[in-house]
Amino acid sequence: MNLYQNQLFHIYNRGNNKQQIFFKRENYLYFLEKVKEYLKPHAEIMAWCLMPNHFHFMIYISVEKDVKEISKGIQIVLRSYTRGINKQEDRTGSLFTQNTCSKALSEELRTDFYSTTCFHYIHQNPVKAGLVKRMEDWEFSSFRDYIGLRNGTLINRETTHKYVEIPKDKDQFYKESYLVLDDDDINKLF
Repeated sequence: MNLYQNQLFHIYNRGNNKQQIFFKRENYLYFLEKVKEYLKPHAEIMAWCLMPNHFHFMIYISVEKDVKEISKGIQIVLRSYTRGINKQEDRTGSLFTQNTCSKALSEELRTDFYSTTCFHYIHQNPVKAGLVKRMEDWEFSSFRDYIGLRNGTLINRETTHKYVEIPKDKDQFYKESYLVLDDDDINKLF
């Protein structure tokens, strides 16, 4: 991954050959515990979503953080999670595609609307995939934290409001979250 300080990133990976990576609720929770332990100390997590066969994180890397520790943390999360799933599912080999992807969202913080597009895209994923009808019904994303249905500790709201153009008012945030995103803009997130 090509990471650097003072930047917003969209980080994502999926199951090898698009295979499923989360098989039951406990798998999602185990993955999030690993993220909390190995990624959160090194980056500000602004949005996240775990899907049955892939995941997304939107993070900010401050100038005080060591980007090598972020890459190392992600590798540890994926390796340890893969070991657990391989044991659970009685399988061998890699679970994730070889390279976790990272895309810088803007060269100039808060001047590029791709950060807002990415933020909403991450939360809209379960609806677009047909897993739920409403974003708040998907347990494994940060959307529920932003609308007050859960008080999760993974995200940093202060950093998010500093670098992403989203309303602090929950009702207005909810309305904006459901706006249709342009496909051309979405494609630029990858």
